[in-house]
Amino acid sequence: MAGSPNRYPFERFHAVRRVVGFTPAPDGESVYVVTDISGQLNLWRVPTAGGAPQQLTLFERESVRAVACSRDGRQLAFIADPDGNEQYQVYWMAADGWPEKLTDRPTVQHDLGPGAFSPDGRYLAYSANARTPTEVDVYLRDLGTGEERMVLGGGGWYGFDSFDPAGRRLLAIQFYGNMDQDIWLVDLESGRRENLTAHPGREANYWPVAWRPDGQGFYYLTNDGREFLALGYYDLAGGRRELIIAPDWDVEGAALSPDGRLLAYVVNEAGQSVLRVRDLGTGEELPLPPLPRGVVRQVAFAPADRRRRLFLLLASYRQAGTVCALDLETGELRELVDTMLGRIPPEDFVEPELVHIPSFDGLQIPAWLYRPQGIAPGERVPALLSIHGGPESQERPEYNYTGFYQYLLSRGIAILAPNIRGSTGFGKSYQRKIYRDWGGGDLKDIEACARYLQFLPWVDPQRLGVWGGSYGGFATLSAVTRLPQYWACGCELVGPANLVTFTRTVPPHWRAVIKELIGDPEEDREMLLERSPITYVENVRCPLMIVQGANDPRVVKAESDQMVERLRSLGREVEYLVFEDEGHGFAKRSNRIRGMTAMADFLIRHLVGAGA
Repeated sequence: MAGSPNRYPFERFHAVRRVVGFTPAPDGESVYVVTDISGQLNLWRVPTAGGAPQQLTLFERESVRAVACSRDGRQLAFIADPDGNEQYQVYWMAADGWPEKLTDRPTVQHDLGPGAFSPDGRYLAYSANARTPTEVDVYLRDLGTGEERMVLGGGGWYGFDSFDPAGRRLLAIQFYGNMDQDIWLVDLESGRRENLTAHPGREANYWPVAWRPDGQGFYYLTNDGREFLALGYYDLAGGRRELIIAPDWDVEGAALSPDGRLLAYVVNEAGQSVLRVRDLGTGEELPLPPLPRGVVRQVAFAPADRRRRLFLLLASYRQAGTVCALDLETGELRELVDTMLGRIPPEDFVEPELVHIPSFDGLQIPAWLYRPQGIAPGERVPALLSIHGGPESQERPEYNYTGFYQYLLSRGIAILAPNIRGSTGFGKSYQRKIYRDWGGGDLKDIEACARYLQFLPWVDPQRLGVWGGSYGGFATLSAVTRLPQYWACGCELVGPANLVTFTRTVPPHWRAVIKELIGDPEEDREMLLERSPITYVENVRCPLMIVQGANDPRVVKAESDQMVERLRSLGREVEYLVFEDEGHGFAKRSNRIRGMTAMADFLIRHLVGAGA
């Protein structure tokens, strides 16, 4: 029988510490990490040289989401929300003190990034939809007086990025949509605001990366005039910009050393990250030690580090994301957070294979295929089609869903995880194909994937399941209602069932973006109903499981309620699991274990059989 000979329980695969982000202390001797070591996403300080991590916040309801450190290392700021409602509030604390809540606006969403402190530590910058729910502005708070003033906004969606090295200017982003942004420069003394990247009549991403130490310019990412994100430099003195690193894949992240000499950047090659470091003085690439095959989610230098150390958030198919310090002089890679606690031998994990599947229009769909170990000659195993969320996101070779894939593989279930049209990482034309076409070409891609699985000689075509969360939940519901002939079961997490009600109830500042991506609930009502799973609910043949967070602000609970009510009225088999203290996914470890275990058990029961 296929699967691992070592039948580890789900708890061991899922015994991970989840790391969602970090920022290094200025001297690089410690790193501030957002992780759930305590069972809840809290803020921790981790020594770079090794030693026990120190817990800085003790939240039980709230989840920390992002953190910033002042340039002298004495102050921290972070955002947190209760029970997954995403109404993030801003907190401040001395590095050796206790957190204080700076904002208390329960219906307002605040956001901040790692560069939120001004260089002198006097000001804190963040964005919020405080003025009106449908627009997001950039605010500056005087930490001495508590005064808050808007420095950019008054129409649209703006986000703060960083202060210049002197603290007299800042960069901000105007967000039109997932495929279209501009970079603004704001002079804090004169109040002058300038759009540096205006590109009327065409669509382009623009994201600032890092200021030069002398403040004469900054590095940025863009795909303006090309398919993939490139790394560029903007010379403010001369008003010139040029691309300096432009591969035929996305440059997905970059960081500049404190002296401005080294530029680290990460290229996303078909889902796998390739890290490079360029010496800007010589133009040569530094030799680097081989990294595990996987994904670099974040890259950063410490702003006052005297050593050549690069900090990474690194993940692979057998390693949950962890913070590492890479010494660029010695080549030593040090893991700072032990994220894998299940002590499962590495050889028991399955490495995925990249395959390509032709769809109805000839488009090649990249997909990661996981084949269980120990398939006997002539044996046919069940398979799960896993569809990622977003949809403007990407399936990548990581320890996905905190061990969910690897556990199912150990029980003999194959997994196909495609990047159907609309996914990122394959050029903006590929990404744009999902726009205003939810339930159209993407559903045909799903059918192509199902047929691909059916024709694999080691897969049982009668035992296919489909699973996904968020957009992947919508895709799962679309599959079981509109392609019912393929599935032995379906399982979805926080997915919309009715595109009319979904587009009507998204957060207010999302509405313009959602109209472009999916449609308008009034103007496009007929099209949205025609693409909604709820319209075809009578077609469902297979058992279905639906999981929902009661506080979800993106896909509200009513989306799942209406699907479950219709299924039950039709006498269909449906299991419904609601988490009263969660939102769009799981923030609390106890809930994540319960929810992922329930979904894994459901899939195994229907694809493998009871007692597997």
